[in-house]
Amino acid sequence: MTIALAAILIILAIGLGGALIGMQYVLGVILPLVALLVFIIGFIWRIIDWAKSPVPFAIPTTGGQEKSLNWIKPARLDSPTTTMGLLGRMGLEVFAFRSLFRNTHAVRTEVDGTPRITYYSSKWLWLFALLFHYCMLVIIVRHARFIFDPVPLLINVIEFGDGLLQVGTPRFFLSDAIIVGALLFLLLRRICTERLRYISLPADYFALFLLLSVVLSGMCMRYIEKVDIAMVKVVVMGLVTFDIPTMEQLVQIGPIFYVHVTFVSVLLIYFPCSKLMHMGGIFFSPTRNMKVNTRQVRHINPWNPPKKFHTYAAYEDDFRVIMEEAGLPVDKASEATPDTDKDTA
Repeated sequence: MTIALAAILIILAIGLGGALIGMQYVLGVILPLVALLVFIIGFIWRIIDWAKSPVPFAIPTTGGQEKSLNWIKPARLDSPTTTMGLLGRMGLEVFAFRSLFRNTHAVRTEVDGTPRITYYSSKWLWLFALLFHYCMLVIIVRHARFIFDPVPLLINVIEFGDGLLQVGTPRFFLSDAIIVGALLFLLLRRICTERLRYISLPADYFALFLLLSVVLSGMCMRYIEKVDIAMVKVVVMGLVTFDIPTMEQLVQIGPIFYVHVTFVSVLLIYFPCSKLMHMGGIFFSPTRNMKVNTRQVRHINPWNPPKKFHTYAAYEDDFRVIMEEAGLPVDKASEATPDTDKDTA
């Protein structure tokens, strides 16, 4: 955790220090474009690599009764054997985190002096993970207003619903508060749970710290150290349309903007090589995207090259004479040669 926190502080120092010493062009133009290019190329490369990877075993998750006898009702979503059932399971997994909803935690108890393990439903992780992902989606959609002119109606509707409570000026968005709470829960869960802390790597903490830094720097830019939003849109529109903004335009925006852009750029660069790629990887997980039809369809291992088998009959044809001389039984006796017949006579 210390290493991850130190990395975040270094990124913060780069963003803030670079803006203060006149590196706005590097932080506001070069870094975002490079980060976006790395993100797109890295994302596509990982998807292609996964798509090309063979699946040697049929290992779909069986979360319920498989299809067997006609009078036994199968679990069509948890153990799908049809394409529609598979699409239903994938849809529930992507949009509702169905497998995480079924999460349980084990508690050691004693019944009449006998130790037992009891499993209880655990929905907190599912709830906060769902809140985080949907709030992140809302925030990304809201930020799309910076690359559209005029702004589409859908974005305006989502932004209106997000700020429906009309708290303060500027309007406070519900997604900002919820996503911070969800990220803090996920971070504290990793820190406070001894077993989870034991298996956690610096990369696990770094992803959470980085996401928190992106959100908090954006909130600071909106509610505390406010920036010129009109100029921000000019700069972002310029990057999207490759109409590169001038240094005079970049200087008009406060340093907190470049801190936020630096964190976002690092997130884009880090995304393709991190666990965050589960966003695309879930569609290539054989435990999810395979039908539970191993009783009906034989799975062929694509790693097995074609082989020429040497049958016993062929083996006996090659060594029949030697086997007969050694006194070994053979299925088919060798034909007697003319010399052999003469000697026998």
